[in-house]
Amino acid sequence: MNLGFWNLMRTGGTTMWVIIALSVLAVAVAAERLAALWNYMDRARVLADTVNRCLTRGAIAEGRAACERSKSPLADVFLVGFERHGRSSDNAVEQAVDRARLRMNLDMKNRLWILGTIGATAPFLGLFGTVIGIMAAFTALGEHAGGGLTVVAPGIADALVTTALGIAVAVEAVIIYNYFNQRIARYAIELKLLVEEFLESLNGDGKKETGDGARQSS
Repeated sequence: MNLGFWNLMRTGGTTMWVIIALSVLAVAVAAERLAALWNYMDRARVLADTVNRCLTRGAIAEGRAACERSKSPLADVFLVGFERHGRSSDNAVEQAVDRARLRMNLDMKNRLWILGTIGATAPFLGLFGTVIGIMAAFTALGEHAGGGLTVVAPGIADALVTTALGIAVAVEAVIIYNYFNQRIARYAIELKLLVEEFLESLNGDGKKETGDGARQSS
């Protein structure tokens, strides 16, 4: 069996090229998600700390300005709270902020479905290529009567490489998928805690302002 790369690609045919393309796509998705999540939580923590300190001092406008300057996706969630603060009940504000947080979670999972699809389909594509290769090998056996294993063995061996490559690409995609899934799940929990702290500060500030107003009017 000749294991030269170009010989294997030629033997595997179109299926081999498709599997290679899926491998490249999996790496591209991984690179895109790494770039999107780079310093994701660091920016979120810095923003949350800044906003909570502003709210503790009662500086709502300053906290909102910090969100408007921030590049963290968490800023959009906080801005929903600022926009509804004072115009809606505490429960309505919490529900609106929570919806924005869930949308942020969905954005973090963007394109991960591609990795799951590659992990599920790559082995079957490899098996498909192997079946095609074995069929070609037995066709060659029919054309060379009496050739026996010396005719079909090299073709079958080359065809099995397609299955091996499909499994390798599937393992690659599943490992990347599980890594990002676990990382995003951890981020989602921490972001939920940051949002809850923000709501407590925002609602507490609103109650403090209401109480101050009541004392002044009396």
